[in-house]
Amino acid sequence: MRSSHHGAPASPILWLVALIGLGAAVTSCTPDDSLATVELWHSYRGAEKDVLNELVTEFNRSDRGFRVEVLPVASKAYKTKLTSSIPRGNGPDLFIEAHELSGEWSDSQLIRPVLPGTSLDAYTERSVDALRYRGEVWGVPIALKSLALFRNRSLVSETPETWEEVLAAGRGSQVRPLGWETGEFFYQVPFAHSFGARVIDETGSVRLSTPELAESFDYVAELVRGGDLPPEADGAKVSTLFNEERVAFVVSGPWFLGDIRSDLDFALSSLPTLDVTGQALQPFLTVESLFVAANADASPAHMKEVVELLAGLRGSLRRAVEGRQVIPHREARNDPEVSTDAVLSAFVQQSDRAIPTPNQPEMSVVWEPANRALRAVLAGNMDSTKALARAQAEAESFLRPAPEPANPQPYLAFGFLLLVGLGLAGFRKAQGGDWIQRASQSKAAYAYLAPAFLGMLAVVVLPFLVGAAVSLFAHHDGQFTFVGLSNFIRILASSDHAIGDPMSFWFTLVVTLLWTAANVVLHVVIGLGLALLLRDPWMRMKGVYRVLLIIPWAVPNYITALIWRGMFDTEFGAINALLGFLGLTPVSWFSQFATSFAANLATNTWLGFPFMMVVTLGALQAIPRDLEEAAEVDGAGAWTRFRHITLPLLKPALMPAVILGSVWTFNMFNVIYLVSAGEPDGGTEILISEAYKWAFTRQAQYGYAAAYAVLVFGVLILYSKLTSRLTGADIE
Repeated sequence: MRSSHHGAPASPILWLVALIGLGAAVTSCTPDDSLATVELWHSYRGAEKDVLNELVTEFNRSDRGFRVEVLPVASKAYKTKLTSSIPRGNGPDLFIEAHELSGEWSDSQLIRPVLPGTSLDAYTERSVDALRYRGEVWGVPIALKSLALFRNRSLVSETPETWEEVLAAGRGSQVRPLGWETGEFFYQVPFAHSFGARVIDETGSVRLSTPELAESFDYVAELVRGGDLPPEADGAKVSTLFNEERVAFVVSGPWFLGDIRSDLDFALSSLPTLDVTGQALQPFLTVESLFVAANADASPAHMKEVVELLAGLRGSLRRAVEGRQVIPHREARNDPEVSTDAVLSAFVQQSDRAIPTPNQPEMSVVWEPANRALRAVLAGNMDSTKALARAQAEAESFLRPAPEPANPQPYLAFGFLLLVGLGLAGFRKAQGGDWIQRASQSKAAYAYLAPAFLGMLAVVVLPFLVGAAVSLFAHHDGQFTFVGLSNFIRILASSDHAIGDPMSFWFTLVVTLLWTAANVVLHVVIGLGLALLLRDPWMRMKGVYRVLLIIPWAVPNYITALIWRGMFDTEFGAINALLGFLGLTPVSWFSQFATSFAANLATNTWLGFPFMMVVTLGALQAIPRDLEEAAEVDGAGAWTRFRHITLPLLKPALMPAVILGSVWTFNMFNVIYLVSAGEPDGGTEILISEAYKWAFTRQAQYGYAAAYAVLVFGVLILYSKLTSRLTGADIE
């Protein structure tokens, strides 16, 4: 009989009991899948995200009979993910987003009005009115955001009452008075409102070409020319200037709080009155709201509980105190913890003076042309009246009606005949060859190739076919309408823009071809030259040089693009610092086409030459030294040897690399988007960046953007075939 002392094996019954206990423990720690759920999406970060998660976690522990599942989504992808997921039944039940999209989403049937029985009396009238569209309220306000005036108290001790006092106090502090993101129309809006401009009128029409808006542009341009305001400032530059105490005042919103140095003594106040108009500077007010998705399948009662959790008194207080959010809940904002907080109370006062951003769908087309016009005026490239007239025309072109619906039957018939023709051609080729026999003899090889083939089919072929199909449709208010070749006709005929306009397909095509040719020439010349140097026997430490020269290609290109963008900064960039050291005048790189194009070109040359160098180095290893030595003995010079021996032998390897590099450069979106951003006036955009804008910043014209993409593909195919035929390079 075995003893039961320590170390004896456990009985099967004990093992069973232990497993049951473990299963029970796991079950108790795992969410019950049988519970109903309410799915909530948001794009919060930092303290806002933390307090929301805490509220939801506490709620889920309280056993309300359902669970709240939270999905954070990156802010840049948020809108696209919502508009693509909700119509297909894959989106959230509730989501948090800015109110200005409520009109567009209402027309697209992406959201529902507030749930029946929801009381909005607890919220400020201004925040509720911001969510009103076509007579209905489309969301529950949860947080407010607007611009306000940040002041460095060590530089300026008193709160200024007027804008002239702001300028005078800043100038007296022996640093630059002001900082905000110049070139962004959002920061121009307070001045536009003070001069009496309204970018969307009562009828919902875009009003950019107005004398009032032109006056506001001229006023801010004078601040830049006078040195009171830094040119070409982005958010990172503004926060750096404020933290280094190089500006006395900053105009920004609640998001700026997270960028301020922890030991910096600052104060916050509402934007003051502009002396030249006698009117207060009124920024746009953004009302972040809880929206109900149109296809939400959660219980309305459950969703109302979640709304109360986040937007009710308790949730609003928590979000204000812990998440540092400006809240629209009347009772919560009067709580001592909020009302005595200097920062929150200042933002509350500013939100009461701000003007809600219009939520008409037309508002979405204002930003790009207005930004472009503002940058042209600040750079001195165009007077404000002309710049705004062009911005008005651009906005109207974005709002043009969709093409007339087309009859799909001829296109379906043509597609069917094309498929039949391809099938017959393939069948005839199969009959005249022995490919079936060869395929049966190479089953193992085809099995190895199958995963790659299926991957290419799923990742390349099918998306291209879908994109080609979308190019035959027009997208409006969430609906696709078949329009045939209308998108292609509009693009190729340049019916909405003059041929010489930067938004014309033909202008952009010329810029793209120039961009590609210049880059490829520099890539080849620099790569080939470095490869020849590294090949020479007298060169020491060749391995070290090869590693160093390959680094630009190894670093992700978006990181490199951001670094080069900073180097080209007008005031603080390394390039202008070097020019100043040499006694040359600093250059405003993105205010002229030539310099902006050169900045893009320098960045992409840095990214591209290592590829050509590596290809050339590999090809040089295969060239026998005997040939060159024999030519040298015969009296051939270095150039003759290179031209008649080295270069012809490099051609089989170099030409496919040139073609491949051309395709990469033709579609080099990151450099254009991150370095010049198309400046000036969209002149340095290339075809792929234009296609992106038509899809995501110009009324979601997916069909038009897809037609752009198909044309890009056609140009590249034509180029590849023509180059292959002329050079004899095999790239297939």
